[in-house]
Amino acid sequence: MQLFYNPSISKNDKEVIFPKDESKHIVKVLRKSEGDNLNITNGKGFLFEAEIIEANPNKCKAKIKNFEQERDKKYHLHLAVAPTKMNDRFETFLEKATEIGIDKITPIICDHSERKVVKINRFERVLQSAMKQSLHYTLPEITEAISFKEFIQQHHDGQKFIAHCEEKEKKSFQKELQAGEAYTLLIGPEGDFSPEEIELALQQQFIPVTLGHTRLRTETAAIVATHTAALINEF
Repeated sequence: MQLFYNPSISKNDKEVIFPKDESKHIVKVLRKSEGDNLNITNGKGFLFEAEIIEANPNKCKAKIKNFEQERDKKYHLHLAVAPTKMNDRFETFLEKATEIGIDKITPIICDHSERKVVKINRFERVLQSAMKQSLHYTLPEITEAISFKEFIQQHHDGQKFIAHCEEKEKKSFQKELQAGEAYTLLIGPEGDFSPEEIELALQQQFIPVTLGHTRLRTETAAIVATHTAALINEF
């Protein structure tokens, strides 16, 4: 199944009109014509089946025939991750996490962060592409970058964790997760969180955890955490 993304569709709509670039792709590249069916998601958990009624490469129009809603997830996963120095590594995390199942991503700027400026426009496109490729109907939310100290002072529902590399007592992330809950996990930069940041997190009742026996790169740790949460909620 090929999935299209149009965030403006609601379950009350009867028709959908695609913008010029996507209309051209549908009509000229995919060679779709009147009567052909399209599968569309609005990124809010809905899948719409629509029939093309006007195969115009400048303004393709389709009639919505029916829709279905994606099954609710049992859990909510929010990862606060320090942006990597190279954007492609962070994009790999975004792509794989979307395929596996993630709800929210917050880039956090830490004391040891190699990248201090983050532009999320490209990241949003990566999320959209991964959602369509993996046939999910819910687009993960990505927020503007925020400092670690600002993030740690915010309210976060459910279980709260920080994954760091210091030789201190830590619990197993996998064993601490409770199925069906909301999770917030902090993952630091290549230079790890600073001791001050770790202490701030502990003061805010974040549980220090390990993601395994080996030292993981930032994007690898984020992918492992996403997969672990998914497995805990599999059954």
